[in-house]
Amino acid sequence: MRVLQEADLARAQDFMRRNGRLIDRHRFALHFRGGPAAPVLAALRAYENADGGYGHALEPDLRGEGSQPVPAQHALDFLDQAGANDDPAVARIGDYLASITGDDGGVPFVLPSVRGAPRGPWWQTPDDPPGSINPTGTLAGKLYRAGAAHPWLGPAAAFCWRFLEDADAELGPYDVLSILTFLDHVPDRDRAEAAFARHRDALAASVASGASDEGEKHNPLDFAPAPDGLGRRLFTDDVVDAHLDALIEAQGEDGGWDIGFLVWTPVTRFEWRGYTTVERLRTLQAYGRLKR
Repeated sequence: MRVLQEADLARAQDFMRRNGRLIDRHRFALHFRGGPAAPVLAALRAYENADGGYGHALEPDLRGEGSQPVPAQHALDFLDQAGANDDPAVARIGDYLASITGDDGGVPFVLPSVRGAPRGPWWQTPDDPPGSINPTGTLAGKLYRAGAAHPWLGPAAAFCWRFLEDADAELGPYDVLSILTFLDHVPDRDRAEAAFARHRDALAASVASGASDEGEKHNPLDFAPAPDGLGRRLFTDDVVDAHLDALIEAQGEDGGWDIGFLVWTPVTRFEWRGYTTVERLRTLQAYGRLKR
């Protein structure tokens, strides 16, 4: 079993200092150098809009200023990592989501306003986009994780349960991630366990394909970034151990981890690499593969 050594963590720190966004540099310091949470929250504020949503390339492939649903996922993650689930920003995110949710309770993947801003070529939408399990499931799960009791959650959860009742639904990798996040955190644990058991084979088959429509490569640790989530149950111990070893080996000579998806404008590679480096290290830490 391989373990990432302190010298390798120091190389990652150097990579972050040279290349990472300010918010990811503060996250690195928080998670791996005993840094305070306040700088993470201060950096996050710069991405927030007056409507309670987030833009300004918090999601690096959405370069516009305006709010979109997916960046709110990142905001909820960063608030959680900073121990700030009681921050008023969580309720503001709920208000923003309520303002863009359709009658079916679902949030669209992306809003038509994206057309007025630079973005990755996969961010496409019709004029009247329907609700989508991705990102509705992820957003609901992360609000539940925060302990939120926002009114948006009732209709959103109902949307997710209806989706899960459709046995014929075709699942892409990001659909699987949304479903797992929802089921990991929704308060009705009996119903969540039953839904996971019912869909386990379909979820496993979807993640086994290993690629999204844009050619992005996924591996088991994307679906099981920590040992305590439902996604971990999709893989054997041997598979997870092998991918943890491979993750350590994948650290680049510059100290960072690379990405495996389309770079459509140069800055996004470095922004994503900084984000990804922190997340890969958090996975190694969660599995006890980081020597401190």
